[in-house]
Amino acid sequence: MEMPKPSDADKEHFRKVVPDHPDVVVKPMFGNLGAFVNGNMFAGLFGPTIGVKLSDADKHELEGTERTVPFGPPERPMGGYTGLPEVWNAEGDGDDARAQAWAEKAYEHVASLPPKEPKARSAKK
Repeated sequence: MEMPKPSDADKEHFRKVVPDHPDVVVKPMFGNLGAFVNGNMFAGLFGPTIGVKLSDADKHELEGTERTVPFGPPERPMGGYTGLPEVWNAEGDGDDARAQAWAEKAYEHVASLPPKEPKARSAKK
């Protein structure tokens, strides 16, 4: 499996779409980017595609009204994440307002979940 690399425009677009809250952390993940709240990822970038983790109701609404795409590798998309429509990508029509609205819904959903426990580091002998 080859990981797609996002362009600088893709990365800039992702950062523009991700909500600007003090508890949001954007960091690299496997050559792409992820946006986290309380240690849990609520949005990710995979090549040019932005994926969001939504509540069941919001996921159903988005997937029922827009041309969403799978998020992640085609042979194994990430469960629980919905890829925003390709036309909303950096090189699409640039509909940042709709992408931002769904990223905000993803943030609100994931922020309501319990914080992720940090992984225990193994002791070196």
